[in-house]
Amino acid sequence: MSAIAEFVTHSQASSRASDAVLIEKYDGRIPRYTSYPTAAQFTPAVSADAYAEWLSALPLNEALSLYVHVPFCRRLCWYCGCNTRAVNRPDSLSDYVRYLRQEIFMLEQALPGHMRVTSLHLGGGTPNMLSRDDLTELFYGLRHVFKMSGEVAAELDPAVLTEEWVKAAVFHGLTRASLGVQDLTPEVQKAVNRIESFEVLARATGWLRAAGVPSINFDLMYGLPRQTVEGVLRTLDSVLTLRPDRVALFGYAHVPWMKPHQGLIDVAELPGPVERLAQSRAAAGRLEDAGYVAIGIDHFALPNDELALASRAGQLHRNFQGYTTDRARALIGIGASAISHLPRGYVQNETAEAAWRKLVEQERLPVARGVAFSGDDLFRGEIIERLMCDLAVDLPAICAAHGRAMAELADARAALHAFVTDELVTDQDGRIEITSRGQPFVRAVCAAFDQHLDVSANRHARVV
Repeated sequence: MSAIAEFVTHSQASSRASDAVLIEKYDGRIPRYTSYPTAAQFTPAVSADAYAEWLSALPLNEALSLYVHVPFCRRLCWYCGCNTRAVNRPDSLSDYVRYLRQEIFMLEQALPGHMRVTSLHLGGGTPNMLSRDDLTELFYGLRHVFKMSGEVAAELDPAVLTEEWVKAAVFHGLTRASLGVQDLTPEVQKAVNRIESFEVLARATGWLRAAGVPSINFDLMYGLPRQTVEGVLRTLDSVLTLRPDRVALFGYAHVPWMKPHQGLIDVAELPGPVERLAQSRAAAGRLEDAGYVAIGIDHFALPNDELALASRAGQLHRNFQGYTTDRARALIGIGASAISHLPRGYVQNETAEAAWRKLVEQERLPVARGVAFSGDDLFRGEIIERLMCDLAVDLPAICAAHGRAMAELADARAALHAFVTDELVTDQDGRIEITSRGQPFVRAVCAAFDQHLDVSANRHARVV
């Protein structure tokens, strides 16, 4: 019997379950629900021809969002769950950008016309690995095909960032920068192969603000090897002196069967689930004390930030990049492994860069797999998105909007009885609300509505 199981046995008399008991009960391997259906349901049944058809059916008068994936880093951090690789040859990046432009021009042939783009996200990897000339070539291609306006966001590595790159990015429209921080404790940084000082972060933040970038986000992590509650709070106390507009506080997902480089991490140095939960709660408390508003399960923003305003208005959304204010119904992914979200389904490009390049060379949309939406997917997807964004959902209202009967959700509501008993959820005539105690288990609540979930697959990260 495990230590946690023994604890459960001795805690039956308690009317209010402890954290350890709740973790033992609900800490399953559950998707992060950045989409529904999730990527686990993507198959090759969605072809390049289907993708082209879905693109051509987009209303010309509707705005789009774009995501451009740059799968390169100067260094490979051992905790990383992204599709990226370490490179040191500038010509590799320039060559990749030329292929990006070719894919963009193929999209032009499939789309109904030159559509307006209100949000562009450069992700990776490390987009600031691109040279200023590479940026110019990329944005030339984008502006040739799309009517660019609105937000331009980029994920940045502070250690690789230069003042010249910031100025070039601002020239091309950069409005939001997300800086990877994770943890500033030297022992933790050594354990994950990411050495970075506070001074480097402060310098990068200063360059961005001096160049006029209006919104800055810091990405932090808990649950990393050698992390402690005290260390997480020390990192927060340091970075909050720079007053970022947003903070993302992600839990490290140890999935070495999907990301082999995570095998370099010593699992004996990883904090356990009770300690992870303590780190998350302590960090959230410190952020709220500093004036930040909690957004969804792992984001925080200053009260007047667009993310906080959207959250208060019930207009927050969630996609593969996390929480967003973007309302566009279509997001087109460009580059190796990029995922598109269209009204009729999800489409993912070839993940392996070589396979992606080969299809682009053949002037074929580089599609690997995807999933077409059913009416049930859209129905349940909205329920799950509202739970992930609002920590609440009005099931009767969503049923009415989709022309569905509440009886169709009887099994899901029955699965929530245990959550209600443990005071993690309230259910008032189908109006579901996650309690403050239940917030660490939101993904487990969402799983009750997931018709595709195969718990035996064991491919996802744990809830806590």
